[in-house]
Amino acid sequence: MSSILVYTRRLVGARLYILVLYVDDILLIENDVKMLGDIKAWLSTQFSMKDMGEASYILGIKIYRDRSRKMLGLTQSSYIEKVLKRFKMENSKQEFLPMRHGIKLSKKQSPKTHAELKRMSDIVGSIQYVVQCSRPDIAYALSVMSRYQAYAEEAH
Repeated sequence: MSSILVYTRRLVGARLYILVLYVDDILLIENDVKMLGDIKAWLSTQFSMKDMGEASYILGIKIYRDRSRKMLGLTQSSYIEKVLKRFKMENSKQEFLPMRHGIKLSKKQSPKTHAELKRMSDIVGSIQYVVQCSRPDIAYALSVMSRYQAYAEEAH
């Protein structure tokens, strides 16, 4: 994910431009429809491109809108479901908070095998992608869990 570039520019008033680049994909966000058309027209004179219309997904991240409330959001629920299935955790209980209150993690709960260490590392990496893209609210819980990555077990 290190090759994602995001450019933003705010002009006088509420004008905002966001340009997201990833490999050969471009996502344009602009709160002025005419200006968005002008930007697309200019880009097409500079590069060979195809306008795919309004985006609903990018890099596995669902983009949702509620125009009546002037809201734009991101969700990775499909990705999270795939991660849960991959690690055989699809029946896990969903919590209201990212980290259960009063949970105690320690080095004593260390894994017994290299496979358990690898599994924990893979889980942390999968969650890190979610934190970076759409869920900064779970960053602290991931940070706490990551401290015990070398000593991980089921409680983590």
